[in-house]
Amino acid sequence: MGIGPWEIAGIVVIVLVIFGAGRLAGVGKALGQGVREFREEARNPSTDEDEMADDEESTDESEAVASSSGSEARADKPGKQDDA
Repeated sequence: MGIGPWEIAGIVVIVLVIFGAGRLAGVGKALGQGVREFREEARNPSTDEDEMADDEESTDESEAVASSSGSEARADKPGKQDDA
């Protein structure tokens, strides 16, 4: 009792009807890339600390840019100045 060739053919036909041939190629490509990335990470695992440090650096840089552009925008508006 297993899946025979007719069952596999039926599943393939149903999947083609649901997704279409063009979209099925994209799904297969995405699945292949996911498996490839998983294998690479399994071979060379990175530590969470390295990833967290990279994320913190990018967040700090974006916050610095946002705060500097915000203060410039306030200084450009006439009539509205901070008393503090």
